[in-house]
Amino acid sequence: MLDVRRLMVLRAVVTSGSVTAAATHLGYTPSAVSQQVAALEREAGTALMERVGRGVRPTAAGRLLTEHAGLIGEQVAAAETALADLRAGRTGRLAIRYFATAGAPLIAPALALFRERHPGIRVDIRMTDPHDPLPDVEAGQADLAIIVRPPGGRHHGLRLVHLLDDPYRAVLPKGHPLATRRALRLAELADQPWVGSERPGPCLDAVLSACAAAGFHPNSAVTSEDYATAQGFVAAGLGISLIPEMGLTQRHPDVVVRKVHGPEPVRAIHAAVREAALGQPALDALLTALRETATGSPGWEQRFDALETEVYRTRRERRARPATDDPKEKTA
Repeated sequence: MLDVRRLMVLRAVVTSGSVTAAATHLGYTPSAVSQQVAALEREAGTALMERVGRGVRPTAAGRLLTEHAGLIGEQVAAAETALADLRAGRTGRLAIRYFATAGAPLIAPALALFRERHPGIRVDIRMTDPHDPLPDVEAGQADLAIIVRPPGGRHHGLRLVHLLDDPYRAVLPKGHPLATRRALRLAELADQPWVGSERPGPCLDAVLSACAAAGFHPNSAVTSEDYATAQGFVAAGLGISLIPEMGLTQRHPDVVVRKVHGPEPVRAIHAAVREAALGQPALDALLTALRETATGSPGWEQRFDALETEVYRTRRERRARPATDDPKEKTA
């Protein structure tokens, strides 16, 4: 195989017109340049330079290899530029895995922020429900996965970066006796028929752990592994449910949502990345965008409080509105 460095020396000799000029350009001694060309001739199995007076000129083989050396030099320069861009986080590719309810409130705004800052990075996103995405991260098939895991969880070779806590809310049918309350103790739901909203896994574990701390195990009347369907079952009067706030971005019109405490069930949402990948500019920038999205705007708790405050303010205004016999006023 031809030595690429020796090809570059040959090209310097041909383009500069002499061994001495090439040595000056490369920072070598003339003797070292002559030795490199001689070694390349042995590799090529033919003469590459011939003497002409006090100078040298390339043979046909020398001209051929000089042309290829020029192309190789361009490719090496392009590779160095591409590598520099990659190391600086200006180009590259990231693969993300996420679960469905994290898509709209977390992944979408974080990716918009990331793309604004790093337009040259290609992002491959894929929803993994109901599969566990951690094996993809461990195998290097994904750079980052959004997962639910208990706080302080550890996985060999992976770093779990906590992004936010997503609290569960009680979802009740309109007209339910508990629906008049702004907040409920979890134990007050113990005797209710439940609409299960979670498949077995860390999300369901968070609910069951909270119920156990409150002294009961939920009695499921019907089970759904889809939050929208679970809301439909609740609206139909089949039971009450606990659904995380990120799963309540679209609410059924015939249900009410209330805070729960004593304790408040919470699912902890993390970004999982390989320990060995930390420090890569593009991945670190994506983690930054996810953190900023999770914490930079008003959290789920604040948005829920604002919504509840607005609802109760409207109710108070309606109750305080003076009665009237004007049909038009009643219609309005």
